[in-house]
Amino acid sequence: MVRKWGPLAAICLGSFMLILDTTVVTVALPEMARGLGASLASLQWVVNSYTLVLAVLALSAGAIGDLAGQRRVFVGSVTVFAVASLGCALAPNAGVLIGARAVQGVGGAAMMVAAMSLLGAHYEGKDRGSALGIWTAVLGGAGATGPFLGGVLTQWAGWQAIFFLNLPLSAATLLLTSKYLVEAPKRPSGTRIDLGGMVAFGASSGALVYGLIEADDRLPMFILATAALVVFVMVERRVRHPMLDLALFRRASFVTVLIVVVASSSVFACLIYASIWLQSVQRLSPAAAGLALIPLAATSFVTSLVIGKRLPAVSPGIILGLGALLAAAGCALEWAMLDSTWLSLLPGLIVTGAGMGIAGPAGSTAILSAVPRDRAGMASGAMATFRQLGQTLGVAVLGLVYASTADLGDVFLVTAGLSLVAAVLSVLTRNSAGARSRTRGSSAAAGR
Repeated sequence: MVRKWGPLAAICLGSFMLILDTTVVTVALPEMARGLGASLASLQWVVNSYTLVLAVLALSAGAIGDLAGQRRVFVGSVTVFAVASLGCALAPNAGVLIGARAVQGVGGAAMMVAAMSLLGAHYEGKDRGSALGIWTAVLGGAGATGPFLGGVLTQWAGWQAIFFLNLPLSAATLLLTSKYLVEAPKRPSGTRIDLGGMVAFGASSGALVYGLIEADDRLPMFILATAALVVFVMVERRVRHPMLDLALFRRASFVTVLIVVVASSSVFACLIYASIWLQSVQRLSPAAAGLALIPLAATSFVTSLVIGKRLPAVSPGIILGLGALLAAAGCALEWAMLDSTWLSLLPGLIVTGAGMGIAGPAGSTAILSAVPRDRAGMASGAMATFRQLGQTLGVAVLGLVYASTADLGDVFLVTAGLSLVAAVLSVLTRNSAGARSRTRGSSAAAGR
């Protein structure tokens, strides 16, 4: 039994650590500002430098892992992450902290993509559904408990403790990896890394996010982002071994997963502004603010475990649409019930957590099932990229909403709209795929 689930333990521990660091800094930002003399813009980049690098490099990491071996990449990424975490904890100023956070993103991107591919390599059938359910629950729990854990550590041990924590977690991950993980299938040895695609995609994503955050440079950055995206598409269509095979976007299930992932990631972006509201308006301590967000984490964790065990019997498309719909309903409920007390968040957090817990395992299963096995790293990278881009862009876009209205309800309302669009598109995409399948079946029958 230990041998069977040992790989899952190693993957989940590493994944917990990297997702935790996307939200753990949320409630620590005020203490960081005081300790480092940082401005508001610097604080935004403490959050976004990590998630942006995660998004930009996830596709590249997937391609590298397919070529070099996912286990090897996983080990290297955990090591890089640990060293960068130490740099964050010892940072003497905001600039060093932002730089170390970016290096964390390098390790985190490779770790995330390798984790999904290694899960696919170690588990099949019902076991894969269970493993993905547990893994997704861990991811959801890590992201949602990050504010609470960050608040507790910041309040009692200082903000540096949130980064020192990664050192023992990294050591334990490497120990489990050495005992239980085996190498995943590699792509043909003659393939090459798509450097042109990496540069073009990084330029497009970076310019887009920078343009959303820095108001003075929006138009030039948006033009640069568009131009770089066009170059990326041209490169991917011409190179022999692209980092992202554009033909994957012809697969309905692949596109559906990415749409829902972006929408669900914007929900995590809401937690940043909910935490700010809890501390600045409700005057809660960092630990109390984090505790107020726990219902989302608990509901997401439990729901992921339940759904993961039942995935083989239900279409992932149905579950994805249901998850997005519940997330939309939860955010709408938070908008409608928000008042002068933090308890008004509770019902919406529970419903939203259920939606995220439902969509997560289905998305992981669908993305691995939608592509050939030797493209698992590429598909995993695409999913990780869209997840982090969704969160990074969500922070930027929702930040514009919050800054202009100073109303947390408006943040929830915008997020509800995004989730509802994802739910509708999920259903439409599934129906379109079903219609094509029936047409092919009818044509085949007529041919006979």
